[in-house]
Amino acid sequence: MAEETKNPEVQEEAVTAAPKVELSPAQANPEQFLKDFNWEKYEEGIDVVDDEQLEEFEALVAKNFVDTLNDEVVEGTVISITDRDAIIDINAKSEGVISLNEFRYNPDLKEGDKVEVLIDVREDATGQLVLSHRKARVIKAWDRVNAAHDEGTIVNGFVKARTKGGMIVDVFGIEAFLPGSQIDVKPIRDYDQYVNKTMEFKVVKINHEFKNVVVSHKALIEADIEEQKKEIIGQLEKGQVLEGVVKNVTSYGVFVDLGGVDGLIHITDLSWSRINHPNEIVELDQKLNVVILDFDEDKTRIQLGLKQLSKHPWDALSETLKIGDKVKGKVVVIADYGAFIEVEEGVEGLIHVSEMSWSTHLRSAQDFVKVGDEVEAVVLTLDREDRKMSLGIKQLAPDPWTDITSKYPVGSRHEGVVRNFTNFGVFLELEEGIDGLIYISDLSWTKKVKHPSEFCAVGDKLEVVVLELDVEGRKLSLGHKQIEENPWDKYEADFGVGTKHTASIEEIVDKGATVAFNEDITAFIPTRHLEKEDGSRLGKGEEAQFQVIEFNKDFKRVVASHMVIHKEDEARIVKQQAKKAKAQADEAKPTLGDANDALAALKAKMEGK
Repeated sequence: MAEETKNPEVQEEAVTAAPKVELSPAQANPEQFLKDFNWEKYEEGIDVVDDEQLEEFEALVAKNFVDTLNDEVVEGTVISITDRDAIIDINAKSEGVISLNEFRYNPDLKEGDKVEVLIDVREDATGQLVLSHRKARVIKAWDRVNAAHDEGTIVNGFVKARTKGGMIVDVFGIEAFLPGSQIDVKPIRDYDQYVNKTMEFKVVKINHEFKNVVVSHKALIEADIEEQKKEIIGQLEKGQVLEGVVKNVTSYGVFVDLGGVDGLIHITDLSWSRINHPNEIVELDQKLNVVILDFDEDKTRIQLGLKQLSKHPWDALSETLKIGDKVKGKVVVIADYGAFIEVEEGVEGLIHVSEMSWSTHLRSAQDFVKVGDEVEAVVLTLDREDRKMSLGIKQLAPDPWTDITSKYPVGSRHEGVVRNFTNFGVFLELEEGIDGLIYISDLSWTKKVKHPSEFCAVGDKLEVVVLELDVEGRKLSLGHKQIEENPWDKYEADFGVGTKHTASIEEIVDKGATVAFNEDITAFIPTRHLEKEDGSRLGKGEEAQFQVIEFNKDFKRVVASHMVIHKEDEARIVKQQAKKAKAQADEAKPTLGDANDALAALKAKMEGK
């Protein structure tokens, strides 16, 4: 509150005296006059003031005191600071008090500083002026933020904390959101490094409804690098070597920042050697030199290379290496058709699966080697121009077909292991590199095998006889049934045409029935040959006598009949009668001699004898 007047008598005299030549104290020093004016005495009627002086006083008040309204932001001066509060003068009737908590952002606050305040209440119940610096900052901050957004100006902000997806930034006292993607042009891995730092930002978005502000630091960087980007793109040439920084590493390649322009090094252009992932060669933020391999017309897609900066390993391959030499290397890749062996850094050779074993029965390369194995091989082909090399492992061992005729002559017996099936036979391995084929027809003398899997299983051991040997074609024809005599040679005599056998009907089938004479021979009975003596037909399970009417050893076919058994006598009588009739007919016919005599007589008669 204003201080009381120290000398009331002088004050009274000054008020009542009518100045004529000299200026009154109010005119001479209005600020001092207002400061020394005794409000209490005036309000209590102790000091008598005439109308003229009162009008002059009110004019001075109107001129010097701020005419404020509630919820208005004005500028005030810090005139005093206590342990808890700051006393603010806004040229009103009284000073305002603001808690120091509202100035925590400004620990260097001192007397004489200018601050913005909001007048909450001009006078509370105690006559005190109620101010708020925090509210004033918010109001002014929104004005400044909106202006910065509309004008595109750069603002300073204090990064307060990390939050989900980004950072919280204090801008003019307003908490704004900084998305992680807007911090920098390159991916950020450590967000905490920005906390408690003051940075420059651009206001990129304001949501007035929800009072949300979004800022960006990346926008400032992009504006700077855009100029650099134009300059770099204009100078790009194929074969040009530039320095860059690894910006991002993916499974298919590496993105390199060339100073505002990104280029891609594909994984195949990182190293002459085969690699599984680019992080085996480079790491994030690493500086390296790269060569420009290609770019599109707009120069927005730039293809870079790293391995091209070093000499190709094939150019450094020893000139003495030739076909037939032995080499050692590590298995780097395996495919179904073979394995790639790195014999020197960046120099690979292919071992085809057919060159891994002398066996003609092809298997997968995984059956012989695995990635990481150290192997020895023989150089089979070498093309330095096309940079291709084929290798072989089986050549390190002798060819088992060299003495095949002495080891597996035709007719010799051996034991082998079933390796796999086909529809037409079984592949049998006699030893490593020696495979033979048993045709399905050579599996059994008596069983009718539709598929080899019905006869044996993979891994079974079978005895076989060598039937044919083709040394040039590396083919062995084997037989399993030949280890035993053909039982059908004996069956031809025992079950030949005309032989009779007693058996039961086993099954009724299409166009007839079947009977089993023994475990190997099943005969077929045509439907009409099932007829019994009474005219009915044999049924399943009925036992009867049958006569073989057809026997085929090659096709293992036997046909029998029951009907001919009970009609045998009738057939014999018919046959005898047919034979007698034939004889009588023969007797009735003229003989050749009779015919000659008749002709001679006719001739004589004609000659008149």
